[in-house]
Amino acid sequence: MKPPLRPLLAIAGREVGSIFRTPVGWIVTALYALLTAVLFTLQTIDPGGPATLRYFFTPAAWLLMIVAPALSMRLFSEEYKAGTIEPLATAPVGPALIVCGKFLGALASVAAMLIPTLAYPIVLAFLADAPLDAGAIASGYLGLILIAMLYLAVGLLVSTTTDSQVLAFLVTLIALVLVMVAAGPAARFAPAWLLPVLAELSIQNRAAVFAAGVLESRHAVFFCASSGALLACAYASLTVREGR
Repeated sequence: MKPPLRPLLAIAGREVGSIFRTPVGWIVTALYALLTAVLFTLQTIDPGGPATLRYFFTPAAWLLMIVAPALSMRLFSEEYKAGTIEPLATAPVGPALIVCGKFLGALASVAAMLIPTLAYPIVLAFLADAPLDAGAIASGYLGLILIAMLYLAVGLLVSTTTDSQVLAFLVTLIALVLVMVAAGPAARFAPAWLLPVLAELSIQNRAAVFAAGVLESRHAVFFCASSGALLACAYASLTVREGR
């Protein structure tokens, strides 16, 4: 029996390659780099202000709400439409490894998209009078990765249910927006007993904590556990669809 790590990495590498072999991957990367550069310039570069990336990380997390669905929409929908899901599903790796491999590939793609933004702390270090807080910067990037994990897990689950990439993108985006609205503006109209639940669902509040440089294990556990639950649902969906 082959060690599961090798086929897992093979599937993840295949996914990263397929994302960046298409114009969509490069367009999404370029747009994210452009928009984050604008955010960095407008929100972070402040002569005489504090040397912090806090006001960059929060809106950068918002942008992932569009980036993640754009990357995850094709994970299984494209396989269904092209008919390549059959040889993939019959490969001796199992649906669990397929789901995890595709998820890791999409997450690696998001991580690659974040690499150009590492120039921003360097620029800020040259412009700022005070030294940067490396711990706060690491916390901000960790928050972005954790948020991307959750968003990609939602998109992957939706992608297992349809062969339409456009539909997968729209459903994922709408689901994320609905959760954001329910835990944000709509929470003002919710009954008192529901407020704690909505507060726990607020991704933006958790993103703000990481952006402020605060590491709290409960937030990391929330993102990891939620992502894991969604991946389990995606595994069940793929198993049912492929009759395995």
